[in-house]
Amino acid sequence: MNDLEKYGWSSFFEGAFLEHAGPDRVAARVAAVHTDLCRLYAAQGEAWGEVSGRFRHEASGPGDFPAVGDWVVASSRPGGDRATIHAVLPRRSRLARKVAGVVTSEQVLAANVDTLFLVAGLDGDFNARRIERALVLAWDSGAEPVLVLSKADLCEDVPGRVAEVQALAPAASVVATSAREASGLESLGPWLQAGRTVALLGSSGVGKSTLINRLLGAEAQRTAEVRPGDDRGRHTTSHRELFLLPAGALIVDTPGIREIQLWADEEGLDAAFRDIAALAAICRFGDCRHQTEPGCAVRSALASGDLPEERFASYQKLQAELAHLERRQDLRKELEQKARWKAIHKAQRRFKSRG
Repeated sequence: MNDLEKYGWSSFFEGAFLEHAGPDRVAARVAAVHTDLCRLYAAQGEAWGEVSGRFRHEASGPGDFPAVGDWVVASSRPGGDRATIHAVLPRRSRLARKVAGVVTSEQVLAANVDTLFLVAGLDGDFNARRIERALVLAWDSGAEPVLVLSKADLCEDVPGRVAEVQALAPAASVVATSAREASGLESLGPWLQAGRTVALLGSSGVGKSTLINRLLGAEAQRTAEVRPGDDRGRHTTSHRELFLLPAGALIVDTPGIREIQLWADEEGLDAAFRDIAALAAICRFGDCRHQTEPGCAVRSALASGDLPEERFASYQKLQAELAHLERRQDLRKELEQKARWKAIHKAQRRFKSRG
């Protein structure tokens, strides 16, 4: 294994790097992002990188900028530990959400992730609907989702909870763990292989940082107890960071997310709700809205109890949210196109006036 392979380098990225190759160009992986600076892992060692002026000018939005896990093309600056980032190589996977607030823009949480550990605490803050929402992002990302149920030591019926979550995600693996008691961690081994990248996603206080500390065998991430009374956690991880585990796997910790705002499409929704998608496929009408149409397999499953009402309500809510997001994205593209043409016409008028 060469120096880059231990950071997840593969023939996919090597092929993409060829068009950028040059005597002063190197490939590096983004380990952390602090505002405008990125900490980079390269064969030559670690460095702090900043995107070039040309990169910044040509970027179409925040999603184009380097994110943790990205492979970038960089050149060193005088001084040894500084670099300029010229390009981001194509991503094999992309975990993204809509930025908080009213702005319609993408925030990439992690890139080139092989497996996504969706961490949910088996304490008083357990929420099935939050898991479904996270699964839409996970399936849309291109990474393999694994449900990691933490704090198993605080749950009286672990097998029951595992069965409940498995019903929510029949195509995903479900693992119960207790980082505090170091139990169940060996079950994560199949996804923590050398050169593979895993990212953690979950709410504050579910135990992501504690889990990473256990896997690292060191207190790399600060942890805090959840608030008494409501089992809600405090933010202890303030930024996303890529760690190299002793066994050779790479793992990305992310700050706790209070609300996951979707940045996905219908494919991610159908993958997360495969049971409903399968029922919809056998409805009498291809455009069935699952309301009063005859021959609706979804309504039939609801009536028989095979499909829980709360699960279908969650599906409808997320479907409406994605439709709203698509409309907002289309509007943004239209406004951006108008702004570009306005700038072109303004430049043309200025040129004619000089002539």
